[in-house]
Amino acid sequence: MSYHIVNARIVNEGQVIEGDLATDGDRIAGINVPPPEGAKVIDADGAYLIPGMIDDQVHFREPGFEWKADIGTESRAAIAGGITSYMEMPNCNPLTVTQDELLNKRERASQKSWANYAFYLGATNDNLEDIKTVDPTLTCGIKIFMGASTGNMLVDNTETLEGIFASTPLLVATHCEDTPTILAAEEAARGKWGEDIPITEHPNIRSEEACYKSSSLAVGLAKKYGTKLHVLHLTTAIEMALFEPGPIESKQITAEACVHHLFFDSDDYPVRGSHIKCNPAIKTPADRRRLLQAVAEDRIDVIATDHAPHTLEEKARKYDGAPAGLPLVQHAVISLFDRVADGTFSVTQVVHKICHAPAILYQVEERGYLREGYFADLILVAEKPETDAPVLSKCGWSPFAGHTFTHSVTHTFVNGQLRYREGELMDGPFGQPLTFNRQDLS
Repeated sequence: MSYHIVNARIVNEGQVIEGDLATDGDRIAGINVPPPEGAKVIDADGAYLIPGMIDDQVHFREPGFEWKADIGTESRAAIAGGITSYMEMPNCNPLTVTQDELLNKRERASQKSWANYAFYLGATNDNLEDIKTVDPTLTCGIKIFMGASTGNMLVDNTETLEGIFASTPLLVATHCEDTPTILAAEEAARGKWGEDIPITEHPNIRSEEACYKSSSLAVGLAKKYGTKLHVLHLTTAIEMALFEPGPIESKQITAEACVHHLFFDSDDYPVRGSHIKCNPAIKTPADRRRLLQAVAEDRIDVIATDHAPHTLEEKARKYDGAPAGLPLVQHAVISLFDRVADGTFSVTQVVHKICHAPAILYQVEERGYLREGYFADLILVAEKPETDAPVLSKCGWSPFAGHTFTHSVTHTFVNGQLRYREGELMDGPFGQPLTFNRQDLS
């Protein structure tokens, strides 16, 4: 099937133009060009036409935690939200810490993923040889948990950290929180509140100090060894001093923010409770304002989700027992369009952070742009309010419950196939593995 999308506001490479886009099979035929014979016409009616989001951080929980989520359910939610490609994290069961486990996850995805996919190889204190010898075409990068989070993957051995930063030519993506600092704060909170720690203490336990201590260590190691470093889900104003503003193409060290840290702040805990408990924690209004500013000034390079679903039953536990993580893929894009509507970001800034920048950073081949010959991963975003649409993640809930978004995703194309239209998921072929332009590593 080929398509001719007409009457669109086409957002690409820093420009917004009114016009049409044609697809031919799985590729983009061009902008404002004659469509292939027999192409099906879709009237965008003034909606934004943008590349599908490339989400560089999701947890789809498979294998090992399928009662929370799986590749099939979460990738369906992703395309309903306009995410056409994702990069999935290694803290599942078994952990994705060997090349064999990477191949296992790729095989699973080939049989059930609605979106395009890639997987991180996880670091542990004892798999340095696996990191050194992995086929670079099989992974988007190396993930290091430099702070304990969901899953037993804390890398706190100094020699191992030095070895990873010194030896891998792949991008290193880090979760940065200092575990000893967190544990001390947890112990102090238990001393004060016992088993009834209020959720409002989460940003004090997962504190600014814990974040900065770890992220500054990662940046220092990357500078020492020349490592390509990407620091994930930053949450504090103080950390912004570690990163330089400017174009992503020229950077060795890059920064990411996640949609929930740009949307919520600590004032939301009394109402939303553990439904916004995540690691690193959502912090103060001042921190959120600084993150938004850092996105606008190109100090933060990429926006992602860190989609990490848990069941409502798990989230209903007391503070210590309620796991950290939120389901986000279905509402990430439209949450950012709220910031377009209120003037915080331009639409071209949003498209750069969620489409172009991850493609550049990870060297993704032929995706992330509306270019002739690129894969036709496309979404239409209309100025059409959306409130409490059915949640497609297996967990069945959203941290945005009750919020009315200014925009909605109306159509999603994956590899030229229309897979989502006006609330309806449509059958079609599964997604493809992302490929990377890494001749320099061959």
